[in-house]
Amino acid sequence: MRVARYAKTIVAATVAGGVALTVAMGDDVLTATEGITVALAVLGALGVYVVPNAKDPLDR
Repeated sequence: MRVARYAKTIVAATVAGGVALTVAMGDDVLTATEGITVALAVLGALGVYVVPNAKDPLDR
């Protein structure tokens, strides 16, 4: 497995989860709702990798 291929995806998921976790831990308590928010942030970043880029309509 070549990590370089997934580097941007790994960074995006880590940053999204880290930012959400930083906000969630503002009161030093992680509730279930905040945990779900962190998980959804990471899944959203990973979802961007899964969806293919649209083809350029001008490219022929």
